[in-house]
Amino acid sequence: MSQINIKHIANLNSESLRGLAFYEQELGFLQERLDEISGDNTGKEVSEKVEHFGNQLIIHKDVIDELKHLIHANNKSMGSQLHHTDVFVDRNSADEHQQLNEKYGTEEKMFNDFRYEFNRFAAKWM
Repeated sequence: MSQINIKHIANLNSESLRGLAFYEQELGFLQERLDEISGDNTGKEVSEKVEHFGNQLIIHKDVIDELKHLIHANNKSMGSQLHHTDVFVDRNSADEHQQLNEKYGTEEKMFNDFRYEFNRFAAKWM
């Protein structure tokens, strides 16, 4: 079984966790803006959009929580392997990391698209 150096994977996992923490904080700011818009505007069009964006916030929060959990589990798995090899992990852990990195990239793109759409909505109704 081939082995991969841990430094690269650990750095990417740390970057992903920092990014997820940023997006989680951003969700709080977006929720505050959404609450403000909802309180100031009671029309049907606004209410439907508020519900839509509220649902999107919940979905992104769930995805962020799941990714954080999976990254921590990947780090733990790699940590237990390091007791045996010092700097290498097996190919399966590296592949798992690659899949997590791809999921993070997808969430990052979707979150940024969502934020752009939300900011356009907020600019119209604030």
